[in-house]
Amino acid sequence: MEMYLADTRLTLCTALLFWAILAAFMHVERRRFRNCFLLLVALGATVPFLCSLAGDNAFTALVAVAFAVGLVLLIVPFFLMVNGIIVLRREGLSLAHCLPLFFGLFILAGEVACFGALWNFVRYYTSLRWQQLTLTGLLLAFGLSVFYVSLVFVSFMLYNGLIQIIPRTRDFDYVIIHGAGLLHGKEVSPLLRSRIDKAIRVYRKDPTPPVLVPSGGKGGDETVSEARAIADYLLSQGIPPEKILLEDRSTTTMENLELSAKLIQARPGRHFTALVTSNYHVYRALSYTRELGFPCTGIGSHTAFYYWPSALIREFAAIVWEKRNRRRFLLGWALLMGGMALLMLLQYALYYYR
Repeated sequence: MEMYLADTRLTLCTALLFWAILAAFMHVERRRFRNCFLLLVALGATVPFLCSLAGDNAFTALVAVAFAVGLVLLIVPFFLMVNGIIVLRREGLSLAHCLPLFFGLFILAGEVACFGALWNFVRYYTSLRWQQLTLTGLLLAFGLSVFYVSLVFVSFMLYNGLIQIIPRTRDFDYVIIHGAGLLHGKEVSPLLRSRIDKAIRVYRKDPTPPVLVPSGGKGGDETVSEARAIADYLLSQGIPPEKILLEDRSTTTMENLELSAKLIQARPGRHFTALVTSNYHVYRALSYTRELGFPCTGIGSHTAFYYWPSALIREFAAIVWEKRNRRRFLLGWALLMGGMALLMLLQYALYYYR
C-alpha cells in the first residue's frame, strides 16, 4: 500500500481510468442507476492520488482521510435524527416527514451492531463457540446491511448532484415545469414557486425563449389544476400566453412526463426539452423520461436545506424499489452476506482445526 501511494503517476492513472469509465457510461446514458456506483468508485480511486501528493506522508494522509470518514459516519445518524425532529416540527407529523429520524436510528443501530460484533469477537476469541460465532455473525450481518444501504444512498446522493452541475446548453425548445401540491387548493406553494422561478430564469437566459409546459392535474383537495396555477403565476411574471402550453390531466410523476412528452412531440419543429423540478427529484424524473424514450435535460430548483434530507431519502426509496433496480440492489446485498458467511465459517474452521 505504501509503495502504491508513493507512486503519484500510478494512482493518477488509476483514478483517470475510473473517471473515464464513468464518463463513457454517462455519455451512453446518464440516467442509469449503475452510474451512481461508478461515481463512488471513481471518487474512491481519487483518494489515493490525492494522498500521494503528500509525498513521504502519503500513508499518514490516507489514515487521516479514513479517520475523517469514520468520524463523519458516526455523526451522520445524529444529524439525521435532529433533522427529522426539525422537519416534524415545521411540516407536521407524517410517515414521509419521519424518514430522516428513522434512517438516522437505522444507521445508528447498524454502527452499534458493528461495534458489538467486534467486541464479541475479541472477547471470545480464545474460547470461540457456535453461540458466540452466531451472535457475532448476526450483529455483523445487520451492521454490514446498514453499511450497504448507506453506501448505495451516498452514491445516489452524489450522482444526483453531479448530473445537475454538468454543463448544459441553454438552447431549449420546451421547458417542462413539474407540478406539486397547491396551498389551500389553489395557491402556488413555496416548493412549486421555486420550480417556476427556476424555469423563468431558464426561459430568460435562452437565446430563443422556449415554450414553458406547466404540468399537473387537479387533486381531490384542489379547486384548480396545478398546471393552471403554474400558468397563472407565469402570466403574472410577464410570460406571454403563446409561450405557455398546459398539461393539466396528470396525477403522477410518470403521467406528468408522459402527457407532457405527447403534447411536445405532437407539435412541429425541434423538441429539445428541459425538465425543471426540485433538485432532489431530478434523477428519478430523468429515469422516467428514459423509460418513455424521451430525451430530456434535468434542471434542479432550490429546496430548503432542512427539507432536503427527507425528500432525498424518499426519492432514494422510490428509485431502489423499482423492479429493475430492486433486483440489482438485493443481488448486491446477497453477495455481501454470502461473502461474510463464508469468511465467518472459514474463521471458525481455522480456529477449530488448528
